[in-house]
Amino acid sequence: MARFAPKLHIKKGDKVKVIAGTYRGTEGEVKEVIGAKNRAIVEGVNLMKKHTKPTQDNPGGINEINTSIHVSNLMLIDAKGNATRVGRKQVDGKNVRYSKKSGEIIS
Repeated sequence: MARFAPKLHIKKGDKVKVIAGTYRGTEGEVKEVIGAKNRAIVEGVNLMKKHTKPTQDNPGGINEINTSIHVSNLMLIDAKGNATRVGRKQVDGKNVRYSKKSGEIIS
């Protein structure tokens, strides 16, 4: 039996604000959304150090990487710069996301 990923309130490229956890209050851009696990990778959030062995192409060392954060800890930032909840409605036969705070459509 196949398990389908739910539709999330954020997409790749959205600007979001972290509302819970160590990085609370931090804003960043969503680099990747992992729908099956309800997680997202946000630039500059949840940084961890990864030790890599040297290869011919890579000198190796200790690199900082962005790890995923649960989408429930993220809130979308609308065009006005306010953190807002996201709703869905139909406009011209298409489902679109809109800001519940201002009512504007999120592109």
